[in-house]
Amino acid sequence: MTTAPRISRRLFRSFAYPTAVIAALACALPEVRALAAPADQNWPAWRGPLAIGVSPTAQPPTAWSESSSVRWKVKLPGTGTSTPIIWDDKVFVQTAIATAEGAPVQWTVLCLDRKTGKTLWQKVAREEVPHEGHHRDHGFASPSPVTDGTHLYAYFGSRGLHCYDLQGNHKWSKDLGKMQTKNAFGEGSSPALFGDTIVVNWDHEGDDFIAAFDKKTGAERWRQARQEDTSWSTPLIVQHDGKAQVVTTATRRVRSYDLATGQQVWESEGLTANSIPTAVAGDGMVYATSGFRGSALFAIKLGRTGDLTGTDAIVWSHRRSTPYVPSPLLYDGRLYFFASNNAILSCFNARTGQPLYELARIEGLTGVYASPVAAAGKIYLTGRNGATVVLKASDKVEVLATNKLDEGIDASPALAGKEIFLRGKQHLYCIAE
Repeated sequence: MTTAPRISRRLFRSFAYPTAVIAALACALPEVRALAAPADQNWPAWRGPLAIGVSPTAQPPTAWSESSSVRWKVKLPGTGTSTPIIWDDKVFVQTAIATAEGAPVQWTVLCLDRKTGKTLWQKVAREEVPHEGHHRDHGFASPSPVTDGTHLYAYFGSRGLHCYDLQGNHKWSKDLGKMQTKNAFGEGSSPALFGDTIVVNWDHEGDDFIAAFDKKTGAERWRQARQEDTSWSTPLIVQHDGKAQVVTTATRRVRSYDLATGQQVWESEGLTANSIPTAVAGDGMVYATSGFRGSALFAIKLGRTGDLTGTDAIVWSHRRSTPYVPSPLLYDGRLYFFASNNAILSCFNARTGQPLYELARIEGLTGVYASPVAAAGKIYLTGRNGATVVLKASDKVEVLATNKLDEGIDASPALAGKEIFLRGKQHLYCIAE
């Protein structure tokens, strides 16, 4: 049986932590392998328990099809491309339900039974006629929720930030206004959660800001004005030298803010237009990338302050074939990323920037929006045609399996325990051997 690569305590503590539970365990235990239920059984945010697309201890299946290894398949109401979130025996999904064109839309949170896919509860967070449209590919429910294992935080951008307990009881809501996105492409950024603080980034074609809220009450803790174009990137919270900071990627600047105060810590030159991918972090480095009408990838060393543009804090950079929609994957010292939205993969040494392989065409995939994920020494790459190619995590392309489902997939996969959850255009799949 393939086992997950060992991740040292030093490396683990430099990752982003979406929940206080995981952060506390990381400080108390010598290595990720010793973690119990939070890392092994759960996927609490759209990029997983480490916020880099990795489950450190999950053992998901390698091969499946419509006729094999599908534990359950359920049709979801409405539409959406948000990632399913897993906690213990529950699966949480966000969706937008419209009865007719021009009619009010119901921005809805679903809770499903993890064993059967049965709906346990369904709550409408907001119902209204949308003030603007969306990109034809992604709809009105692209942000993913996040949980700390006690409460679920569902974010729908212009339709607010909402807190529920895991039994579906509403606790509080926060209205942040209405976005006017570039070309009316719609909204996509998800919230980031660390300890008792939730962070939302609000980059659009109006007054921009980043704000932090108390997760217990929804009270605003701080807000900082920004000057940006519309971005769809989710904030990344990293911990360095005992302090948490919030990293945002955008067209004009990459910025970091002190989580406790909101004060800017550092900034660097920006990325390309239409910034979508979320940064990843590990071993004292942040990797920021985007790839619309250009290519940009920066490996930024944490620990500095001020403007880092042109300094040795930019350890390495890359200006070719970087991702437009999918976020990169950081796993076992390697940085994986697609070229634009194409099934063309590159893998670099994360520390040095040395290419291990570059522009490798992944046969079987047609177009990619979903971000790559990893567990148990395997890389999972999901295409818009419903295929998932599983690679061995290594310095070369080694295909372990190519798996095809009957409907397209734009949402990123979730890995938890011995299962993989895939959200198609109409159905949510639970794949298990």
